[in-house]
Amino acid sequence: MTGTLYGISLGPGDPGLITRAAWAQLQRRDAVWVYPARSGKTPSYAFDIVQRAGLEPPAEHALLLFPMTHDGEKLARAWLRAAETVLPWLRAGRDVLFLVEGDASTYATFGHLARTVRALDAQVGVKIIAGVNAFTAACAEVPVPFAEQDDTVAIVPAAYGVSAVDRLLPDFDTLVLMKVKPLLDELIDWLERRDLLAGAHFIERVGAPDERRFSGRDILALRGTKVSYLSLLIVKHPHRIRGERIKGCLKKSGPLPLLEESA
Repeated sequence: MTGTLYGISLGPGDPGLITRAAWAQLQRRDAVWVYPARSGKTPSYAFDIVQRAGLEPPAEHALLLFPMTHDGEKLARAWLRAAETVLPWLRAGRDVLFLVEGDASTYATFGHLARTVRALDAQVGVKIIAGVNAFTAACAEVPVPFAEQDDTVAIVPAAYGVSAVDRLLPDFDTLVLMKVKPLLDELIDWLERRDLLAGAHFIERVGAPDERRFSGRDILALRGTKVSYLSLLIVKHPHRIRGERIKGCLKKSGPLPLLEESA
């Protein structure tokens, strides 16, 4: 009987955001830990989270390399190497825990690894332990609501460019711009041009000891500076004109309740 490949979500950086479900899996001594890094010279951020949580790895654990590139062939080779590393343990009946910063189902390498493993051996089971993702943790840190009532939200990798983000602006109350490092100066110019700085929040390495936050016009100080790959922008759009809502959580007339129950 084959083992199960687990995606263990660790939250974006603060060990206190590791869920009870993930913590229980990390207490196991019979499972194997694997964790990603960009290169052999770069420490694994996911492994750093569990170390700061005071968790000790099991006897068997391994670093898996996933280069930071958009080259499809290089990425496919990296996923295949990683899959071939974990498969012997899985085929021997061992469970393998892949440590993931943030949430394992949100812009995570785990999905690529799981698909590659299953393509090589369909008998392998896959489970994801859900976790806190970076943008909800960032909103809590600022703090601003991620979304309220009938707010619309878009989560967009900034690599699509400022023009794509600008096209989305009329339809969304909150824009979450992920991986903003390569385009930060362009995005800052766009925020200023669109009069959106007042509702903008830049968060770098949320929850980590070296977390940085800039809000409003303080974001202008980031022009021309280097920021971490683990950086994002939360942009609130107070000027959005909403169309008619067919159905929603607000009645068409009458005062709003003082207290609202969560759905």
